[in-house]
Amino acid sequence: MKNVIVGGGVGGMITALYLNKMGEEVTILEEKSRLGGRLAFVEQEGYKIDEGPTIVLLPHMIKEILSEVDISEDEYELVRVDPLYKLSYPDGSHFMKWSDTNKQLAEISQKYSGEEAGFEQYLTEMHERFNEGKKAFLDKSFVQKREFWTMKNVKTLYKLKAYRTVKQLANDYFTHQRLIEAFSFQTLYIGGAPFQSPALYSLVPFSEHVHGIWYVKGGYASLVELFERKLRERGVEILLNKKVEQIKTRGQISTGVMLEGEHMQADRVIFNGDFPLMNQLVKEKKKEKYIPSSGCLLIYLGLNQVYKEANVHQFLMNDDLEEHMREVFVSKQLPKNPSIYAFHPSIIDPTLAPEGKGVLYLLIPVPAGESVKWDQIDDYVDRLIEKVESRAFPGLRNAIEWKKIRTPADAQVDGLYQGGSFGIAPTLTQSGVFRPQLKPYPYENVYAVGASIHPGGGVPIVMQGAKLLANHIKQTSVRKGGDIELHRSSI
Repeated sequence: MKNVIVGGGVGGMITALYLNKMGEEVTILEEKSRLGGRLAFVEQEGYKIDEGPTIVLLPHMIKEILSEVDISEDEYELVRVDPLYKLSYPDGSHFMKWSDTNKQLAEISQKYSGEEAGFEQYLTEMHERFNEGKKAFLDKSFVQKREFWTMKNVKTLYKLKAYRTVKQLANDYFTHQRLIEAFSFQTLYIGGAPFQSPALYSLVPFSEHVHGIWYVKGGYASLVELFERKLRERGVEILLNKKVEQIKTRGQISTGVMLEGEHMQADRVIFNGDFPLMNQLVKEKKKEKYIPSSGCLLIYLGLNQVYKEANVHQFLMNDDLEEHMREVFVSKQLPKNPSIYAFHPSIIDPTLAPEGKGVLYLLIPVPAGESVKWDQIDDYVDRLIEKVESRAFPGLRNAIEWKKIRTPADAQVDGLYQGGSFGIAPTLTQSGVFRPQLKPYPYENVYAVGASIHPGGGVPIVMQGAKLLANHIKQTSVRKGGDIELHRSSI
């Protein structure tokens, strides 16, 4: 059976590996000159740093999926980062997040005495919720929406307190505002606000403590080279610089795609990209309006030194994270006093820069869309770098040898919906059964995978989405038996 995958991001590549292993013919059509989607490097003058994702969560999920597509653990290296990260505050104080429970308890006892019992209760209750939530929502697709609305799932939703927000749930365990933020701001990893994202996403901060935060040696984007090599070795056709103009349909099936004015026949079409953009390629358009995730203002720096006393991951918090979040998600304006994420992988990976030098990645959550004039932010960027220098990286401005800025406008040009960095936002009405599913249209052989498709954004979750898609295709093919010949005879 011939599969055409429109888009060569992580979801498309992993889907291709699964289908190839099932013995199917696969062609990947990628509009850009490279595979990888959000996983990419920014490279210049001997410096190299991840363009997008940097924090590796759910390592067991990544390892399991790669093993299933015959990529062994000795072909890539995951390095555990502990402490997880440092939260620094304007008054000069800081709070360290640890994967080690005893170290985290000691840190809480020292900085926020009296909150220890809340943390222990948090770990106990969230452990059960994580296991149930994963089985109910991460391990299942909801092509048939009635499969979601079972009594068991409703009970699980109630247990996960999905009717509440991540921030409200954190309030159940902690009283100090900074601790509440420390256990709720992680919704930003998937582009959502703590006060808007449903409590089921509390599984993200919990996972940090149980499964840890990891780093892919050589950079997260180094996985793209590995995946591409495997795809080519196994006979998957990869066509770069190929823009699909339309997904062709006839009746209830797709006959393939229009590519550069010519029809490419396919028995199955899989779209890998931000789902709202898929509407441009099909006749059966979805009328829903989607809320984009937050955007990111990214500052990439090549430095003449490595800050060995710094942390791999650090968050420079402001005094009012809620205000920053409302500027991003409600008033849609450039944050006046933002919190900043700093990533300095050169501490543990010398391969990213010339000898004795380093790279630094700064991320500021900002609004998606066109409410900000992104071509007029030079002074703003300079102030941010000055702030980072004064609070965490002394002498930073003199250490900079190379700099590049990436805004939501750049992300939108690259095909991210409204410039949002994480697909559509993880709001209640865009999560679980309400999120676009792997079979989003009534056509029998048209599918979708990616950050905007259930189960959601983040590299391991997108990989899980590819696994769900492959399993669905396999099960459907077995059930229907002769559906391949049916499709062929209809084209």
